[in-house]
Amino acid sequence: MKHMKLRLIVMNLLEYAVWGAYLTCMGRYLANIGLGSNIGIFYSIQGIVSLFMPALMGIVADRWIPAQKLLSLCHALAGAFMISAGVYGLMAGSEVQFGLLFTLYTFSVAFFMPTIALSNSVAYISLGKAGLDTVKDFPPIRVFGTVGFIATMWCVDLLGFQTTAWQFIVSGGLSIILALYSLTLPECETKKDVQPKSWVEAMGLQAFSLFKQKKMAIFFIFSMLLGVSLQITNGFANPFLGSFEAFPEFADTFGVQHSNILISISQICEALCILLIPFFLKKFGIKNVMLMAMFAWVLRFGLFGAGDPGSGVWMFVLSCIVYGFAFDFFNISGSLFVDQETDPALRSSAQGLFMMMTNGFGATIGTLAAQAIVNWQVYNLPETATPLEVWAGWRTAWFIFAAYALVVAILFWIFFDYKHKQTASQPAEKDAKA
Repeated sequence: MKHMKLRLIVMNLLEYAVWGAYLTCMGRYLANIGLGSNIGIFYSIQGIVSLFMPALMGIVADRWIPAQKLLSLCHALAGAFMISAGVYGLMAGSEVQFGLLFTLYTFSVAFFMPTIALSNSVAYISLGKAGLDTVKDFPPIRVFGTVGFIATMWCVDLLGFQTTAWQFIVSGGLSIILALYSLTLPECETKKDVQPKSWVEAMGLQAFSLFKQKKMAIFFIFSMLLGVSLQITNGFANPFLGSFEAFPEFADTFGVQHSNILISISQICEALCILLIPFFLKKFGIKNVMLMAMFAWVLRFGLFGAGDPGSGVWMFVLSCIVYGFAFDFFNISGSLFVDQETDPALRSSAQGLFMMMTNGFGATIGTLAAQAIVNWQVYNLPETATPLEVWAGWRTAWFIFAAYALVVAILFWIFFDYKHKQTASQPAEKDAKA
């Protein structure tokens, strides 16, 4: 049993280490080579491919290629394209062409994003074969994914790769290692007798019927609106911190020189906040916990706008701390809401729809909209703009993001009329009309 858990811990650690190598510092590199105005496009492609690639690879794993072998194949292709992007970036230097770099990166991400679901499938099947309880034993294994994410964030920072294309090579190299390691994992049999499904069923689109229910429609719409915020700091926090190099009093501060480590406080707090969720859900209920997450996004963005790497660095640190509440409280409580409020026959599809609305449509719209705002306030400034003018532009952008999150939170509070279903030990509350 312990041996199986250890093997799956290694798989999860590598899975998220691949992502952590570039997700929070790619924006810094792109800004460094003159592609700052395209940061949002690079981040949005993750949401776009997430709309269809995980579902397609899921069908393949169910019918034709065992999940652990498909996991290996996807990582091999993702790694090869990511290493190619890194090598091209290093060779081209400051003359990198957007088209070629973006194409190589897009193919890599297209094959990487399905591996998140595939790695979960491999873990569930392997735990079942070992006679272990997935509900009890998987979460402690999954925590090591966050550990891996943080570890590569730190490594890329300390090695000086957060401003170079080496971050892509580190990510691609880890993908290749995981591709080989995946072949050693237990066999995940395909379902030879699976009945043919329509494309609507295969893609989980039947869950869209939930929009006929006012309560569910409101929830999914707000899921998309909140999803707009998800990737903004991943894309723009690092280049924002890097812009302080133009100020002699800030250039050598920890927040500027090791911004990836500073940002990693967000992921550390994310892991810790998971432990607080059961208490908060029991004490305050799902709607209030989701509201806390939304107001945490207001603080997340507002503190970035108000802080600086000097005497105001505490605001950056506090912003990273509240990220744990902002990210976990909505994603997990929202997932529980979907589980409680949908028919058992639609639960898996409904969870997929929840992810599609947040990490697909929401995150894609959010990164592209955020890019337009940052271009307007920062990257479209004349070359003669002073560092203070650039800083003022960044501050305005962060405050716009904070204002958006505040409006979403207030509207959610007004329109999402739902009362938490209490546990058996507490008086039951009836759902309010929604």
